[in-house]
Amino acid sequence: MKSVRPKKFLGQHFLNDLHVAQDIADTVDACPDIPILEVGPGMGVLTQFLLVKGRPVKVVELDFESVAYLKENFSQMGDNIIEQDFLRMDLRDVFGGEPFVLTGNYPYNISSQIFFKMLDNKDLIPCCTGMIQKEVAERIAAAPGNKSYGILSVLIQAWYKVEYLFTVHEHVFNPPPKVKSAVIRMTRNDTQELGCDEKLFKQIVKTTFNQRRKTLRNSISPILGKGHPFCADPIFDKRPEQLSVEEFVGLTGRMEKVLAECGPLK
Repeated sequence: MKSVRPKKFLGQHFLNDLHVAQDIADTVDACPDIPILEVGPGMGVLTQFLLVKGRPVKVVELDFESVAYLKENFSQMGDNIIEQDFLRMDLRDVFGGEPFVLTGNYPYNISSQIFFKMLDNKDLIPCCTGMIQKEVAERIAAAPGNKSYGILSVLIQAWYKVEYLFTVHEHVFNPPPKVKSAVIRMTRNDTQELGCDEKLFKQIVKTTFNQRRKTLRNSISPILGKGHPFCADPIFDKRPEQLSVEEFVGLTGRMEKVLAECGPLK
């Protein structure tokens, strides 16, 4: 079967450098002995190096042409080639509820959505590795005070240790993307519970960073109400990028108590 034609609407940029593919595949070794799920395998450039690691491997692919190519060239995988939309899958069904490593050369246009789904299934995914747009990788790995620090940084770092592993240049893809790529690894940290309302935590992080140029006192008003007495606290003089993950967790816990006692101002 001939090569698969990259499709722009699916965000496909096929990696064609075997050395880079091998390096990406080896990132899963930090979390050994559990199955691997690869998202968006395309023509299997990464898959071939995952299959020799001696553990169960499944791939999920939405593009029918890629699925046909994989079934012809990786026939030994059989039913482990899944033709579905990863974002719509119930991940508890993939390996019978058992934990697995998530990896892939992720489509740029849905990488953030993939990681939000990872967070929703963090108890199933102790390790997530792969290649994404360099700018997104920098955001995920950014520390407080960095201009790249934002929603993804806080929500992911609350649950995962993030490693920016290496940068990948445009010329190793077909077609070459207009941006550089990067390979990252996210490994579950020791946090089992935040110690605050997780839904409120997400709401605070997203609300404040959606108006990141404002101080918390101004950006938090959709949750607390404008001019709430609690906003007199000095922490509200800061902008969201100045708060660490721990400070966001602490702020959420305090706001949770305030809202339970007196609710938001109308």
